[in-house]
Amino acid sequence: MPAPALALSGQVLPAFLLCSTLLVIKMYVVAVITGQVRLRKKAFANPEDALRHGGPQFCRDDQDVDRCLRAHRNDMETIYPFLFLGLVYSFLQPNPFVAHVHFLLVFLGRMVHTVAYLGKLRAPIRSLAYTLAQLPCASMALQIVWEAARHL
Repeated sequence: MPAPALALSGQVLPAFLLCSTLLVIKMYVVAVITGQVRLRKKAFANPEDALRHGGPQFCRDDQDVDRCLRAHRNDMETIYPFLFLGLVYSFLQPNPFVAHVHFLLVFLGRMVHTVAYLGKLRAPIRSLAYTLAQLPCASMALQIVWEAARHL
């Protein structure tokens, strides 16, 4: 059986695909956690959901639900750009070790950020995790800009 097309990109693209897919799965997990917190706290965003689960008084805000929503929004603000940057970066033929470190730092930073956010861990754990994940994204963005500018 012939090797999959991903093998053409060496070891970088499969590493990116693994990290990015795990991060997307993590985002789904945060969404499920948000739903579970809504059910546990009886704090629903829509009147029809509140009516189904006890009455209109449960169409309300809750601090824990809001925390989950902020964690999810932060994921969208950081993971979506990583999906673009990491994919483009993978095709620049970077050093595989350096690329793996970039992807691993993003993955670990986002995982720790989520645990710190949802677990209400003390500062500055969450902001350090955020920064840890953003530095490789900035590095990839600069390398993409450099390569694009070289070919103008």
